[in-house]
Amino acid sequence: MKALFDEVSNECSIKVTKKYSTSFSSAVKMLAPSIRQEIYNIYGFVRFADEIVDSFHDYNKELLFDKFQNDLDFALKQKISLNPILNSFQDTVNKYNIPYELIEAFMKSMKMDLHKSDYNTTEEYNEYIYGSADVVGLMCLQVFVKGDVDKYNELKDSAMRLGSAFQKVNFLRDLKADFEQLNRTYFPNTDLSQLDEKSKQEIIQDIESDFEAAYIGIKNLPIEARFGVYTAYRYYKKLLVKLKNTPSKEIKNTRIRVSDYQKASLFAQCYLNFKLNII
Repeated sequence: MKALFDEVSNECSIKVTKKYSTSFSSAVKMLAPSIRQEIYNIYGFVRFADEIVDSFHDYNKELLFDKFQNDLDFALKQKISLNPILNSFQDTVNKYNIPYELIEAFMKSMKMDLHKSDYNTTEEYNEYIYGSADVVGLMCLQVFVKGDVDKYNELKDSAMRLGSAFQKVNFLRDLKADFEQLNRTYFPNTDLSQLDEKSKQEIIQDIESDFEAAYIGIKNLPIEARFGVYTAYRYYKKLLVKLKNTPSKEIKNTRIRVSDYQKASLFAQCYLNFKLNII
């Protein structure tokens, strides 16, 4: 009956993805069915870890995180967990031989958020980005290439740059919540309490550079993954354009969004581009 428990676990990961991110879940639906579940499983895992450090303010976060870490290690070694999110994640990790060092780097960055509130140097910033975002892109890439080592190595840098771009857009979009509610500042050498247009444009130029490098890899992804990843890429680029056109003072005081109408239009354009093979 383990198969039934695995099915329930997978359904839990799907539900977590849909509840926490309608945009990301829409992009996942555009992946081939053969790999869709695996990306839900990865997202469910990273979302739960992130929730511990970002949301559970009335609880002992460090205790919860350590418990989650121990349960994760047990799940990966024993290939089962009574936590359905970890059970579905371990199945994907073991099925696609996702390297443990990627998971370890992710958990390290998540743990930083328990105590670290400022990233004052580029080195600290890059280390956090690598663990919180780049390695998630690499986990997904491992699924996309289905064990093809040469293809993985060819696309590795682009996958990391895409993960970086997504994370940095999130940082800029969530500036108000991170700064005021969580007392965190991720961008080094930037006084977020006095964010001006010059500083904002420097951040955006850095993100645009990441997107440019990432697009090269997207065009060469396996066909099963290309449409879904391209759609996520276009959505985040649209969000970046909105941030670019929003005055810095407004970014500090609100959360910029892409409307449902704009999302629908964007997804339709992505589908047309994909069908016409002009990605």
